[in-house]
Amino acid sequence: METPLAREDEPAAPGANASPGRHRMSPEREVQQVLARYVRAADARDGAAMSNLFTPDGQVETYYVHAGKPELIFVLSGREAIAHAVSNLMKPHPDRGWSHHTTYDLIIEVDGDRATIDAQFITYNVVGDARPAEGWPAGTLGVQGKITPIESGYYQPSLRQTEDGWKIARHRILMDMPMAIPGA
Repeated sequence: METPLAREDEPAAPGANASPGRHRMSPEREVQQVLARYVRAADARDGAAMSNLFTPDGQVETYYVHAGKPELIFVLSGREAIAHAVSNLMKPHPDRGWSHHTTYDLIIEVDGDRATIDAQFITYNVVGDARPAEGWPAGTLGVQGKITPIESGYYQPSLRQTEDGWKIARHRILMDMPMAIPGA
């Protein structure tokens, strides 16, 4: 009889239990895992984790798509620029807040050492209510706070198989809504 894995006293940070290479996966599943790690790094504002998902010369291209026509908003080139943007330029989470980048309806195509993903996404802003000093009012039940969708669109990464696994070479983000960039 196998013993279940021991659980730690404290919960792990999002994505911390996901250890690469534990089990052999299909190429499609390996590619999907890169996108799963991407959204977790974005949620955690972890530039180092994010940049490690890219090839050294990897690019992020962000577009606003209006009336079916993409308008380039910005390009990030190279791991250093990507890490800096994620760690320093993404809006910080509010007190008791977090974001959840969700992806769905993935179309994954693998051709040898190249792969593409076309995934829809929605990003949610999650903010918990502060517990009142005198405690929750009588009759209060369940989770207290707000979940608000703040972004939507498509992720279209192109990946390459490297000796370190699948890495994003070019990542296109197609936003459904315009984006304000300070100083732009």
